[in-house]
Amino acid sequence: QVQLVESGGGSVQAGGSLRLSCAVSGYTISRHCMAWFRQVPGKEREGVAAICSDTYYTDSVKGRFTISRDNAKNTVYLQMNSLKPEDTATYYCAAHFLGGSLLSPGQFEYWGQGILVTVSS
Repeated sequence: QVQLVESGGGSVQAGGSLRLSCAVSGYTISRHCMAWFRQVPGKEREGVAAICSDTYYTDSVKGRFTISRDNAKNTVYLQMNSLKPEDTATYYCAAHFLGGSLLSPGQFEYWGQGILVTVSS
């Protein structure tokens, strides 16, 4: 059974930093692309960052967010710096890329339960 468990969310003031972690079990991340998405109520889920042999970011987070992974710990991270109020969302970790666009939510099979990030101005 594949499980993805996010941690590290919370509340922070604008300009601050948070690091999200996604601990994965039942699935070896080193061989596969992983991604982070986020969603605001009433809006579609948005791809934030992905990591395969290279890294990919949506334009709004380039230069502020960094995706990485520790294969020994089977964990994926999202370092978020210079946070803005518009980064407020529930963040989801995703695994098992099915093909197509890496930042499209429909292209991943496994999902974490999500974790809330709130950025206040």
